[in-house]
Amino acid sequence: MIRTAALAHIRDRRLLQTRSIGKDIFYMAGGKIDPGETPEGALHREVREELGVGVVSFDQLGVFEAQAVGHAAGTRLHMTCFTAELDGEPEPTSEIAELRYFTVREYAAMDQVAPGSMLVFRKLHELGIVDW
Repeated sequence: MIRTAALAHIRDRRLLQTRSIGKDIFYMAGGKIDPGETPEGALHREVREELGVGVVSFDQLGVFEAQAVGHAAGTRLHMTCFTAELDGEPEPTSEIAELRYFTVREYAAMDQVAPGSMLVFRKLHELGIVDW
């Protein structure tokens, strides 16, 4: 089980996804929770590291479990996902090659998608927050 914290940042009814340097697939901004770290602590650290901004306030959207991309079959992702207000405009940092905002359909049409991201997209669409 890989435990992560992720940010669901929405703009114009689209969800932010990041692509790391050297990778082809877009994921939720965020990352692994370090030993002894809370999901909230990981959220603050990962958002600063990946997007160069701080988290002002946040709410837990939910916990999502899916196959972990890039790992052996059966390796599960346990992702605690948050919505948050940020203290600035997200920008790619040294480990991020690209940021893009997607509708559900736009993301699903990619050659590769992260199963955990798809679960979040569907949840946000059910809540009426992102466009299909």
